[in-house]
Amino acid sequence: MADGADRGTTERVLTLLGLLQQRQVWTGPELAERLGVTPRTVRRDIERLRALGYPVRACQGVGGGYQLGAGQELPPLLLDDEEAIATAVSLLAGAAGAGDAALRALAKLDRVLPTRLRHEVRALAGSVESFAGARIPVDPETLLALARACRDEVEAGFDYPSNGELRRRRVEPYRLVASDRRWYLLAYDLDRDDWRSFRVDRMSEVSARTWRFHPRVAPDAARYVQEGVASRVYPHQARFLVHAPADIVREQLSPSAAAVRECGDAACEVLSGARNLDGVLLHILLLGHEFEVLDPPELGQRSRALAQRLLAAGAPVPPPAGSG
Repeated sequence: MADGADRGTTERVLTLLGLLQQRQVWTGPELAERLGVTPRTVRRDIERLRALGYPVRACQGVGGGYQLGAGQELPPLLLDDEEAIATAVSLLAGAAGAGDAALRALAKLDRVLPTRLRHEVRALAGSVESFAGARIPVDPETLLALARACRDEVEAGFDYPSNGELRRRRVEPYRLVASDRRWYLLAYDLDRDDWRSFRVDRMSEVSARTWRFHPRVAPDAARYVQEGVASRVYPHQARFLVHAPADIVREQLSPSAAAVRECGDAACEVLSGARNLDGVLLHILLLGHEFEVLDPPELGQRSRALAQRLLAAGAPVPPPAGSG
């Protein structure tokens, strides 16, 4: 049995707390053996935990023992390294729904973690933005490498498919953005001399370089990526002025289908892309709001042609000749 009596009281009590969090019920003798102390010392340490706000219950009889229960207030939690990183990643995955609460939790976790883990959490927390909910998982090492590069402001490189072949891209990474389905990296493409967004799940051979860069004036990361997903990736882009509040229109449209910009209290601008302009026109029509076509000009012509077809389809059908 280990000589637990020589341990500091604080270390021993924290070890006891960790044991109680690992298993539902422990008997007094089991805890005493694991800690290397007497059952009497275990009882004292249980009282110390209760004084700190941990509701440790003692149950008598067969199957009884000490059990960590739910209390009136949330006491501190003990997490090992893997649990702390997993908690941080889970908070990031839910940040779109939890909002400020998730970010506050990350900040608290970051403050109490050892330095070796705090840097990892800070990299994730400071380099991720979001415009929707659940996402397709990506390689965590890739995500961490990109998050660190964003945090440290160093160049990154990766292989990325383009026109049917893999090409090496050199970028100044700015932000990781979480869409409703995927992770994206907003970065300044050094070879194309412009801002680009990249799907993280399409990257391979990701590496951060040692060359630091001075951050450029960047576009709004979440908006840029969302507009790219909803519009720029398609051969045709359309822009509409919809006479309805932006919040209402956002509820009707998927974030990956269209980007909605507020234009006062009763109108909004909708940007969307499609392989066929008739399709995006019908999509906006079915929202049920008055709207105007802003771009492209030919879409206005398609609107008038479609209106004529609809009017013709709704015209009364003349009776057959000779009837009546």
